[in-house]
Amino acid sequence: METKIAILRGINVGGKRKILMADLKTLMQNLGYENIQTYIQSGNLIFEAGERQQNDQLAENIESAILKQFDFQVPVIVLSKNEIESAIANNPFYTADADINKLHLTFLNKIPEQDKQEQLETVNYKPDQFKIMGKNVFIYCEGSYHKSKLTNAFFEKKLKVKATTRNWKTVLKLWELSRE
Repeated sequence: METKIAILRGINVGGKRKILMADLKTLMQNLGYENIQTYIQSGNLIFEAGERQQNDQLAENIESAILKQFDFQVPVIVLSKNEIESAIANNPFYTADADINKLHLTFLNKIPEQDKQEQLETVNYKPDQFKIMGKNVFIYCEGSYHKSKLTNAFFEKKLKVKATTRNWKTVLKLWELSRE
């Protein structure tokens, strides 16, 4: 078995697309996953799956099961604990003196096409900054993330991929939980 992290986009926000974490955990058990943990109400899961199961297939399985059980679509991104550990180690904004309240990580479901990345790199929303590295977009927001233009929708539209964002405290907690 291999530890995986599933990040669901847009559940339990503003009373819409509500899924209780207990129900989500049961759904995951019914899919055959083990040692399932949830973290906060925004759709973060740590679980174990067979070693041969690819992240994309796991995401599709979870998305399909949610659609069948709850009758709405929820984008899901699955990554390994090594991928989240690598993201933490490679964040260009995560320095010894960084204010982690200003850091966010947008997870992408796949590496965006090079030409789309290059077009996006010309965008400037200072003082907010971002850096695309593989399937991750590291974000530094001087103010509130909710007031930033560097949103999931922005990256999805520009890069033509699925995206979901977590604040840096949540990223660190997911990594910690995946190591238990």
